[in-house]
Amino acid sequence: MPGSFRAVYNGTKAFLDSFSFALRHELRDTGVTVTCLMPGATETEFFERADMMDTKVGTSKKDDAGDVAETGFKAMMNGDGDVVSGWANKLRTAIASVTPAGMLAEMHRGMAEPGTAKQ
Repeated sequence: MPGSFRAVYNGTKAFLDSFSFALRHELRDTGVTVTCLMPGATETEFFERADMMDTKVGTSKKDDAGDVAETGFKAMMNGDGDVVSGWANKLRTAIASVTPAGMLAEMHRGMAEPGTAKQ
């Protein structure tokens, strides 16, 4: 998703997605697997450290970090190429795959723009 107000962060996530899929393909005949975990907003110290506690996403309910880690670990052990954790994130991912990039950037703006937290 294009990340308004977090363009570098979202851009590096896009790189990692692409990189992991490419690396998985390159290593397919070696017995080495690569799993790309694609979590949504997860309850960690990230939002405080990123100075995002005045944003909607920073103050909203997030996925449990343990649940996200468990999802990723199970996918890795199963040799899955990618996994999206959390039902809400799976829904967002499905919607994002058919939504124009400009609209996605505007949606992200509503979550990540400073001052969007509920008062």
